[in-house]
Amino acid sequence: MKIMTIVGARPQFVKAAVVSREMNKRSGIHGVLLHTGQHYDANMSDVFFDELDIPRPDYHLGIGNGTHGQNTGRMIEAIERVLFDERPDWVLVYGDTDSTLAGVIAAVKLHIPVAHVEAGLRSFNRKMPEEYNRVLADHASTLLFAPTAVAERNLAHEGIPARMVQVVGDVMYDASLYYGGKAESQSDILRRLALVEQPYILATVHRQENTDDKQHIENILEAFSHAPCPVVWPVHPRTHKQMRAFGLSLPESVVAIDPLGYLDMVKLEKNAALIATDSGGVQKEAYFYGVPCITLRGETEWVELVDVGANRLVATDVDAIIAGYAHISTSLKNLPVLYGNGDAGCKIVDSLQDHLSHV
Repeated sequence: MKIMTIVGARPQFVKAAVVSREMNKRSGIHGVLLHTGQHYDANMSDVFFDELDIPRPDYHLGIGNGTHGQNTGRMIEAIERVLFDERPDWVLVYGDTDSTLAGVIAAVKLHIPVAHVEAGLRSFNRKMPEEYNRVLADHASTLLFAPTAVAERNLAHEGIPARMVQVVGDVMYDASLYYGGKAESQSDILRRLALVEQPYILATVHRQENTDDKQHIENILEAFSHAPCPVVWPVHPRTHKQMRAFGLSLPESVVAIDPLGYLDMVKLEKNAALIATDSGGVQKEAYFYGVPCITLRGETEWVELVDVGANRLVATDVDAIIAGYAHISTSLKNLPVLYGNGDAGCKIVDSLQDHLSHV
């Protein structure tokens, strides 16, 4: 069985590592890895393949730094050429990026079955490009691997047959179990930033709805200026570019750093007093590591985190963000298990093998 995995953005590297590691344990599975190049900064792609112990991509398309339409169109064309050559039994995609949508469209046009990991997530905010990507990917895929019962219900409400959906848990939880210990032992990021024994807030801001809106980013910066401890912020290239265009500068409370490798980021997440983010993946990682989180959006795909009190939605309201600082170092012990047992990768590969054997 040949499985082509399509990745292009930072979180997908981590998710692919989990499933690829499980594929490598099985005889009779040949994996082909295609990297679209959607994240073109070396600090946000190449380093992950080294740290996560996965091979270099078999194909690197080098497509990035364009508009959504430009990137998606170029990716579809280039992926199609690779699919003609490889003819995989499955195309495996992750999440909600332009790379995800391009991989799905290219595959289904050639009648190659698609499996979508993280299916069924919904923000119900159609202003987000990611919402269209995830909805279209779900409705074109053959197998939908939902991380939670909430995601499964979303798919049922949209009329997707239950036989196509499997709740497998979250591959990011698998990753947190595998890489959490490695980060503690191998990363010295706290020493490098002089954060040993010092409380800090970890921030990430990259969503288009925030980075492309001057008022949103101004509000975030204003709130960060009132933080009770340093705000460590690995600044996404797009965020940095937009701040320059808006003529905005960072407050003294912010420690701005370049994008990090995965293990350094995990080390910062695990040791933060609070995480402020607009990233879906970082919201979950905060929960995995028992760190309280405030989300710089008005909604989240991970509604269960809000329901159990691990996450608070503050959008870009200055007062709400400042109020969120009161939850620094809040204990998150005794929270329910939300994302499976750490065996999502195994369940995904089992299902791909079983499904193909019955075709």
